Amino acid sequence: MPETGDGSPAALSAEPLSRLTGAGPRVAEKLAARGIASVQDLWLHLPLRYEDRTRLTPIRALRPGEPAQVEGRVEAVERGFRYRPLLRVAIGDDSQATLVLRFFHFRAAQAAQFKVGARVRCYGTPKPGQHGLEIVHPSYRLLDEDDDAALGQSLEPVYPAIEGVGPATLRKLIAQSLERLPPAEALELLPPAMLRGLGLPTLREALLTLHRPPRDADLHALDAGRHPAQRRLILEELLAHHLSLRRQRMALQRHEAPALSGERLAARLLEALPFPLTGAQRRVFAQIRVDLARTSPMLRLVQGDVGSGKTVVAALAAMLAVESGRQAALAAPTELLAEQHLANLRGWLQPLGIHVAWLAGKVTGKARAQALAEVADGRAQVVVGTHALMQEAVVFHDLALAIVDEQHRFGVHQRLALRDKGAGGRYVPHQLVMTATPIPRTLAMTAYADLDVSAIDELPPGRTPVQTVALSTERRPELIERIRAACAEGRQVYWVCTLIDEAQDEPGKPAQAPRIEAQAAQTAYEQLTAALPGVRVALVHGRMKAAEKQAAMRAFKDGAVDLLVATTVIEVGVDVPNASLMIVENAERLGLSQLHQLRGRVGRGAAVSNCVLLYQPPLSAMARQRLETMRQTNDGFVIAEKDLELRGPGELLGTRQTGLASFRVADLARDAALLPQVREMADALLARSPAVADRIIERWVGGAARYAAA
Repeated sequence: MPETGDGSPAALSAEPLSRLTGAGPRVAEKLAARGIASVQDLWLHLPLRYEDRTRLTPIRALRPGEPAQVEGRVEAVERGFRYRPLLRVAIGDDSQATLVLRFFHFRAAQAAQFKVGARVRCYGTPKPGQHGLEIVHPSYRLLDEDDDAALGQSLEPVYPAIEGVGPATLRKLIAQSLERLPPAEALELLPPAMLRGLGLPTLREALLTLHRPPRDADLHALDAGRHPAQRRLILEELLAHHLSLRRQRMALQRHEAPALSGERLAARLLEALPFPLTGAQRRVFAQIRVDLARTSPMLRLVQGDVGSGKTVVAALAAMLAVESGRQAALAAPTELLAEQHLANLRGWLQPLGIHVAWLAGKVTGKARAQALAEVADGRAQVVVGTHALMQEAVVFHDLALAIVDEQHRFGVHQRLALRDKGAGGRYVPHQLVMTATPIPRTLAMTAYADLDVSAIDELPPGRTPVQTVALSTERRPELIERIRAACAEGRQVYWVCTLIDEAQDEPGKPAQAPRIEAQAAQTAYEQLTAALPGVRVALVHGRMKAAEKQAAMRAFKDGAVDLLVATTVIEVGVDVPNASLMIVENAERLGLSQLHQLRGRVGRGAAVSNCVLLYQPPLSAMARQRLETMRQTNDGFVIAEKDLELRGPGELLGTRQTGLASFRVADLARDAALLPQVREMADALLARSPAVADRIIERWVGGAARYAAA
């Protein structure tokens, strides 16, 4: 765009909404709450779907499930109150067929409008009813006899609803914003040669097409996100997010990090370990070693299944920091997981004479003061903790390596707080991020473009693959007998309750899932305790006090409990090699990645382990696919790809906040094939037109980009 000046394209794009008719303070406030603050934001507020009101369909030609517009005359009106108020209006047309309009919510004046013989035009999706096809709550208008009621000339957009702003108001504001669209060459940011190579419309053409599709537009392509106008915007949006992350990486790497190297401590740790590293562990540690030897900060994500040995690799990386005379910190999202890391690291490192400090919310008083002093003066060479590590009171002597486990469960500002604890601000520490949720390669290319990605895709020898079966709840009694037999043989069992209150999705109703989940676990605990006399049963759920949860989990780990009834709080939890049977109740309610994480709690010893997915029939098609995938494979990377296909990226990544901001038009699962092209375009822009890259980021991502490096 040209330089800003009054009326220039750049000025128009940032023009406040107050310049538009109908955008008063109240409306502007509601729009701002949805991130719409300028004319450009309205250009990019795209329709969810389209309604074809450019033609009339004869009633006889209607097909169930296919939206259509019809016109006819009222033949009969019926009001009833069998279970709730009901209004049925029968209309007919020249095709000698009848359609029923059914209303459950209506006013008396509304019902009175439908007089026999009145002319009605309506739009909706017909479905089979008691007396032929019917449309429930159609949109409609009553027409006067002399009303020619011209049909629309373009498909009618249906925009995402914005609370407090009516659809008609939103459409008028968007129409005004489109009148302010600059000429194509002024609006376009992609270089002409790059745009020609795409074979797609200009940005101006794409925006006008998507807000006002012509009547002959391919509605099926629009619904599927495959229309060339959509592809043009999808490509630029994916490019903007990719560039944003690359920019954050480049900005961070302009800082200096301490070069870390050494052979002695890592070699001593390897000799002391009671197991050999897998080939995948050796490969990933070699990549980390190369990164740490540089003076630019490492930014590496290590992904691998539960039990693949990520903590050992992190410990080896920490040895390079310690041997260089500096500190390493490992942050985990829960005390339970942090304690497990603490136990492992102390077991491995204390025999080498390395002091491992512990900082968590439960560390208080003199113990906390001592830990803080050891961290500040450097006596604590490795520090393990939770969110407590990131608090302002924690001052490191010389932090050179920050390791974050399951980073998507930390907030952006918390991760930034740990990164900023480098030695007195002189250095930025190297960052190693670990996750037990394998990320599909296509997703990693976009969501983690600011990180180098390593995969530990090999389980240690001796780990027996978990055998998975899916059973209907009708077979619950025989499952209880199976638990009795397993406990009698000295083995331990998990029973996981995943019941979630479906009513939590009702508008205005607070989420009740934790309470309902806890109730379900409490009920299962009582039933199983009664059904299994002699079996030691314990209960863990999210509404218990932290100390109670810790005590129950520790008793299970120590073998004092045979059967642990729990909610999904044990998804990331203790390592109990003797636990060889897991039952997941209502498994159909969970996503693939969460089911896989839960299953990773068993199969950690040499004994054959089993996971039973207990489901409530009938199953939806998606639930059936998920359970079938779980039965067929234990490979977390295969499961992650399938989860991406079934549910999209949100669940896989957790909330990465601005690192994976919500997309306006792109869909990572649907549009994954574009990502290699996006990366090539990003390379070219960063090399030849960095200023253009920044303007593309500003258009699509805006100020959110500054957090993406966390």
